Amino acid sequence: DTVGQFLELVRCDLGKEFREMGNVSSDALLYVKEDLIIPQDISFYDMIATRARGKSGPLFNFDVHEDIRLGALDSRVEKDESHPGKVVERRWYDRNKHIFPASRWEIYDPAKEYGSYTIHGGEVNKKKK
Repeated sequence: DTVGQFLELVRCDLGKEFREMGNVSSDALLYVKEDLIIPQDISFYDMIATRARGKSGPLFNFDVHEDIRLGALDSRVEKDESHPGKVVERRWYDRNKHIFPASRWEIYDPAKEYGSYTIHGGEVNKKKK
């Protein structure tokens, strides 16, 4: 199934509780995962099979491993846990893309290496001399 098909199911499901969702098409919805806007033509299978990576690690991770928590947690070590995605209206995004968290979002590109990820968007605070 593609992200577009998923968004149509979300729209139908939310339409039962929220009347305003009945007037919204699935094309007007965005799926955001790990600060990346996932295009509607991409399939979840392809992202899982290719182990698609986002800004902070894997977009989807279904590996089985032991959870051994020893010592202090090191923030420099990449975590392989996946966070829930968000579904938002494109109209909301267009109005709020200059405000956090939407200001951090960008279109997912499977060919792009996202490299290191910072919680401050790459800003560096320099000490004044």
